Amino acid sequence: MSASAISPPPPEDRLLLPLPTEDFELEFRVVARGGTRRGIRLERAFWLSLKQMAESRKCTIGMLVDEIAESHAENGNLTSAIRVACIRALGHENLNLRRLASIRTVNAILLACPSPAFALASTKKIVTFNAPFQQLVKRQLPTAFDGDTRQDLKLALDLNVADIFARLDTNGDVAVASGFVIGAGERRYRGQLNVVRAPVLDPELLMAFVFNG
Repeated sequence: MSASAISPPPPEDRLLLPLPTEDFELEFRVVARGGTRRGIRLERAFWLSLKQMAESRKCTIGMLVDEIAESHAENGNLTSAIRVACIRALGHENLNLRRLASIRTVNAILLACPSPAFALASTKKIVTFNAPFQQLVKRQLPTAFDGDTRQDLKLALDLNVADIFARLDTNGDVAVASGFVIGAGERRYRGQLNVVRAPVLDPELLMAFVFNG
C-alpha cells in the first residue's frame, strides 16, 4: 500500500472536523432523580450533549435521563438509549437551524424592513432586495428598471466586502456602516448603509440597510 493511501487528507479536504481525544474518554456519573439513582458510564461528548440539552430545555440532566429511561424501558440498555436520544436531538436542532439559515429567511427579513434593504454576495452582486429599495432605485436611477424587469446595477462600497466580514467577526457581528454608490447607465446615487451578516451558511451574504435613502 502506498504512503498516499494511508496518509490523512490535508485539512482543507477533510469532510469532518478532527475529533478531540478527550471526547472519547468514558466518565462514570451517578444521576439522581425522584429517589432513583442511576450509575451511568458515557463518553464525555455525550455528557456534554446532555448538559446542552438540559440547558436548552431548562431542566436537569437527571430529568432527561429519567424521561429517556421511562420511554425506553423495554430496551434495557440505558446508555445506548441516551446516546441515540442525544444524536436525535442534535439532528433535530440542526434541521431547525438549517431551515432558519436560508435565503427564505433573508427574504423575509428584507420584506419586513420598511427602509430600503438588499442582500449582497461576496462578489458585490445584489442577490435580493425589498420593495423600498426598488422604489429608491426607480426614483434615483430610472434607467435601472425597464417596467418590472431589473437590469444589472453597478454597486461600489467604500469598504471592501472582505473587510466588512472581518469587522463583523471582530466586533461580534455589530453592524458596520459604509458609504455606497449605485449606478445604472450614466446615473449615480450615493448613500449610507448599515451592513450585517445574513443568517445563511452557504453562500455567505451580507444584508445592507440604507438609512438615508
